[in-house]
Amino acid sequence: MIKETPLAVDQPIVGNIPEELTERPQWVCWRYEERYDKLTKVPYTPGTERRAASTDLMTWTTFSEALAAYEAGEPPYDGIGFVFCSGDPFVGIDLDHCRNAETGEISPWAQDIISRAQEGYVEASPSGTGVHIIVCGTVRDGKTRKDVLVNGRTVGRIEMYGRAKFFTMTGRTL
Repeated sequence: MIKETPLAVDQPIVGNIPEELTERPQWVCWRYEERYDKLTKVPYTPGTERRAASTDLMTWTTFSEALAAYEAGEPPYDGIGFVFCSGDPFVGIDLDHCRNAETGEISPWAQDIISRAQEGYVEASPSGTGVHIIVCGTVRDGKTRKDVLVNGRTVGRIEMYGRAKFFTMTGRTL
């Protein structure tokens, strides 16, 4: 079910997205949809109403085609995204609930991870409350998820993907 999003999504700053990513044909568009009373980001094959699959390269396209479809606004999308697959050297690290969207302040646990990703690409998520990091590497079994605990309390989540997942891309580098 498509729902108009109450979230304001800024246009991606495409000039900040690394060429190592934009030169690969692993791009989709995405939009918010409601699932189980929660908004989620759903990938689409650019220029269509067909959902893209993070495991089907036939539903992906080039960066230029994805960007053109997003900018055309027909059908409407909320942004563009990069799909991780076994044929690329990239790993996406998703840090949830670690950034103040208004001030840009980053939680110490997340800043520690960002500091260790010196050779990576780091950007704010569409909501502004998360951080995406893309580095070269591998992830055992292609993915991993872990809650971040501080003083016995969950304060965030780390997810890492090497394949079968897409990242929304904002170009809002940190």
